[in-house]
Amino acid sequence: MSKNVLVIGASRGIGKELVKQFAAKGLETIGFARSLKNSSENKIHYIHLDLLSPTVKSDFEQAISGIHQIDYLVHNAGFIAVKPFLELSREDIQNCYQVNVMSVMEITQVCIPKMKPGGHIVMISSIGGFQGSSKFPGLAAYSTSKAALVSLTELLAEEFKNSGISINCLCLGAVQTEMMEEAFPGYKAPHQPDEIAEFIVDFTLNHGKYFHGKIIPVSISNP
Repeated sequence: MSKNVLVIGASRGIGKELVKQFAAKGLETIGFARSLKNSSENKIHYIHLDLLSPTVKSDFEQAISGIHQIDYLVHNAGFIAVKPFLELSREDIQNCYQVNVMSVMEITQVCIPKMKPGGHIVMISSIGGFQGSSKFPGLAAYSTSKAALVSLTELLAEEFKNSGISINCLCLGAVQTEMMEEAFPGYKAPHQPDEIAEFIVDFTLNHGKYFHGKIIPVSISNP
């Protein structure tokens, strides 16, 4: 029986590459995103999921009701608001935290009971949420929400340390994605989405047995 992987945030950039690369390795791959329509092709299954919805947890539960075991879960979704701090609206802040934190917590609550020893949960955070890294104006809502993933990873790793499930967090640096262009217009990142996706796929499949509760910066640039 082939193993499966759930990729949250799979419509573009790194997430789109993750889905393709996991499937190429023979995994049953399920990608979730608001912009996706339900469809299947070979080992790839796309499922519509709106992470901004207040019913995201029940929507997700229904979407995976037929899946009895989850081997790998990658939280790749991200919402960004690029505004000076004094101009951030309540909606800007809520949206960042709903997608980047709340939905992660609720989806993980649904997934963990379906995971067995050897499973691996990978949080995709940002180097902007990594303690001690350089910070940039206009990203207060986004970077603090991604910093919350760092703490969440450590907390879940402690709470589920006897489960046999590994939980780790990768804090990515600059990657040439649409979100990167929105945050830093004109900046040329040192990595393309397919390169970083290759790293994440390898880490997810092969390094859960070596890491648990670790916050790992994956960056050679600033940002």
